[in-house]
Amino acid sequence: MGIEKDTVEIWNIYGTHQLARRLELPELDGWDWGIPDTGPGIEAIGEVAGLRVLDLGSGLGRHAARLAALGAEVTAVDASHAQHQRALGRYPDTAGLHLVCADAVAHLQESAPYDLIYSVGGVPYVDPNRLLPAVANGLAPGGRLVFSALHTNSYGTGPSTAVAPRPEVLRLPGTDEYHSVSMWVLEPQQWKNLLAQYGLVVEAITAIDAPQENQSVSYRLYSARRPE
Repeated sequence: MGIEKDTVEIWNIYGTHQLARRLELPELDGWDWGIPDTGPGIEAIGEVAGLRVLDLGSGLGRHAARLAALGAEVTAVDASHAQHQRALGRYPDTAGLHLVCADAVAHLQESAPYDLIYSVGGVPYVDPNRLLPAVANGLAPGGRLVFSALHTNSYGTGPSTAVAPRPEVLRLPGTDEYHSVSMWVLEPQQWKNLLAQYGLVVEAITAIDAPQENQSVSYRLYSARRPE
């Protein structure tokens, strides 16, 4: 947990910086999983009306608010107090949206099962051997997990060969200030093995690559299901 606590503090710095900037971002008119102007989009989640949904690492809350507007009952969880404050300031009273500041695993251990758990880039910040069993237990039978994970960073460094955290760089928007954060950047087969280890069946792994030829950053989108 020490590494993860350090990461939360970095996200508190990020969130505090964003609060001070007072930059008003528009509501989402599209949906990406880590790289703008790339597919797939929101269709990777499917129909959400009437579902209990959990957003892990929800940040500002725009993705969660989008699903709430589509009729889902969405809980948006972020461990960073500053990021949670950003979301509260933007969505103080949005129907179908519940904002929670908590550790993801602790929340999953206490909550009722979800029909859908998703994360836009947030899963790799938490030890998968701590998070994934909680996710599996936190899904209702037949429920789905959909998440994106960094695959190759902007320096061209690909995924690690071991299930272990490594340092990655987080830049504060509007500045040249960088912070090192720990992430689990894993090969797709490693993610597949981990998901299977905790009882989840992988249904799809989709490559998400930067559209520009001179950009090496890429993500992978994982979709898995808890068996009925």
